[in-house]
Amino acid sequence: MKVVIVGGVAGGATAAARIRRLDEQAEIVVFERSGYISYANCGLPYYIGDVISDPEALTLQTPESFFSRFRVSMKVHHEVTAIHPDQKTVSVKNLETGESFEESYDKLLLSPGARPVRPRIPGTELDQVFTLRTVEDTFRIKEYIDRHRPKSAVLAGGGFIGLELAENLRELGMEVTIVQRPRQLMNPFDPDMAAFIHSEMRRHGVRLVLGHTVEGFAEKEAGVDVLLKDAPPLHADLVVLAIGVAPDTALAKEAGLALGIKDSITVNDRMETSVPDIYAVGDAVQVRHIVTGGDALISLAGPANKQGRIAADNICGGDSRYTGSQGSSVIKVFGLTSAVTGINETNAKKAGLDVDKVILSPMSHAGYYPGGKLMTMKVVFEKGTYRLLGAQIVGYEGVDKRIDVLATAIRMGMKATELKELDLAYAPPYSSAKDPVNMAGFMIDNIQKGVLRQWFTEDLDRLSRDGSAVLLDVRTTEEYDGGHIEGFRNIPVDELRERLDEVEHGKPVYVICQSGLRSYIACRILTGYGYEAYNFAGGFRFYDALTHDRCLIESATACGMNNI
Repeated sequence: MKVVIVGGVAGGATAAARIRRLDEQAEIVVFERSGYISYANCGLPYYIGDVISDPEALTLQTPESFFSRFRVSMKVHHEVTAIHPDQKTVSVKNLETGESFEESYDKLLLSPGARPVRPRIPGTELDQVFTLRTVEDTFRIKEYIDRHRPKSAVLAGGGFIGLELAENLRELGMEVTIVQRPRQLMNPFDPDMAAFIHSEMRRHGVRLVLGHTVEGFAEKEAGVDVLLKDAPPLHADLVVLAIGVAPDTALAKEAGLALGIKDSITVNDRMETSVPDIYAVGDAVQVRHIVTGGDALISLAGPANKQGRIAADNICGGDSRYTGSQGSSVIKVFGLTSAVTGINETNAKKAGLDVDKVILSPMSHAGYYPGGKLMTMKVVFEKGTYRLLGAQIVGYEGVDKRIDVLATAIRMGMKATELKELDLAYAPPYSSAKDPVNMAGFMIDNIQKGVLRQWFTEDLDRLSRDGSAVLLDVRTTEEYDGGHIEGFRNIPVDELRERLDEVEHGKPVYVICQSGLRSYIACRILTGYGYEAYNFAGGFRFYDALTHDRCLIESATACGMNNI
């Protein structure tokens, strides 16, 4: 059996190694148009920032090491220019010599990945404008920085690459601005959770220009002007386009393979395309989202590796299945860790789901053990069924641990109420006896049983200010004096029983505290005395972070971005 693989890195290289482990006699040829067949794509921004100093550390395998171990012929600087399914051949061009030739196959695996989106706007060809996707891109940016010592950079795009690169350029001492058309960074997160990411970026000196569209670039004063729609231009010494990626599927399209959203390659759960004996994996393929059941594009290394393994199994006569993706990811944002799995509230509502949520601010470990830090968790679930839909966590220590637990729970089809049953490891330096994931489960269980009724930031404008409802802040007097929501009266929770005569009967009571715990206790006290009480999800800390972020974005837009 002869297997030809188009593209290396996560999917292609993984498949090649797996095929060899399953079939020692197979002839395996990999064509990779870049000079690298297996590299740490996610580590590229950290090489630019000198966190990773050895360029060889980015290269996981070389053609020589791969051949030595697996006897796989790795042809770098070779571009497949056409696929001929009827003849079961591919046309290949050697980019070093210019030679073109035909290569036959019994099985063909496509792993072309995705390409950076380069908008059709003026100036993208300027020497100061870069994209970051490959090792070669990384070296070009690094060489430019070392040679020209730029003092400022504008990053167009606020996704994973944009944030990681912003951090690393700031560590090099540059002034960094991120321009993003949406009014938030990191679209996998809801706007309320993204507010914490925005705060961390601003705290480290990154300027955020949110809700603005880049219309072009113009060379000026040895740098480049970033031209914005309905706003003054931004000047920088360096620009990186990080506005997203698109499936690199021109070959598949020309060969007549069935395509899906954004021209991605459609595959079945065996990673087979619409053409016999042709498989596809990685960022170029359309997958099923396990939460919504709909089609999705999810460009992450984990799914690509799994798909490569599955395709290899099936090429070798097995029957492995890819059940879908859920978008679990984590990112370091300076000192902050932000993680997400499943779908967020915004996308759940777009999908037509009837959703509910809990927001909590637990400590990373036992409060009495030194060094604990707050994290903010948002868990989204379906009303009625209590099916887990997604989770977002922003914090410091222990974020990755909790998101992985929640990702596993979603994958296994657990109900949100069942999170309370998980038997999770506890020791004071690592967690609390009631782990944050358990706490989310307790809260959702209380909702199901009618013990907890919530209200949210989006309800604030609808709350009656004419006396038809009681608005109650149960924090300490000092906390209240340090900042509160207009119209809320202050009765500390520990004084509430003695001051119930100040809370009118017959009116719903909307209660808030700093994190949501004391206000929950207050709600239970009020309920015990016959009141209809609602607890604010997330607490004043959450409300303050969100409203402060919105104020900065709106005021910056109103005053021409001078106050970002």
